[in-house]
Amino acid sequence: MEEKNFKKFEASEDCPVRNILSRLGDKWSILVLSSLKVNGKIRFSDIHRTIGDISQRMLTVTLRSMEADGIIKREIYPEVPPRVEYELTELGNELFIHIDALINWANENNNTIMAFRSKFNPK
Repeated sequence: MEEKNFKKFEASEDCPVRNILSRLGDKWSILVLSSLKVNGKIRFSDIHRTIGDISQRMLTVTLRSMEADGIIKREIYPEVPPRVEYELTELGNELFIHIDALINWANENNNTIMAFRSKFNPK
């Protein structure tokens, strides 16, 4: 029997797929990106309000991670109390083109996927 050569993914931190998707593939990143895309420059409390069920700590962690990757920009205004606003960078807007396709696919196929899930895990 002939062995098939499968495409392998690097098992290291140097693998771009693992490296990038590990940061974006969590529960909250896509929702935060969507909120920033739809609402533009927005304050922390407003992002929190648009998502609803994210904790303040998890929102902070998610925003810091995306800022570290250059996907969002954080701007602090020297006021009392300080005002902080977030917005997508050029890189974040470029990323959102691809995320938007995934969001559209999810919206279009949600009912079908939910039907399959209910068959797979009947209650």
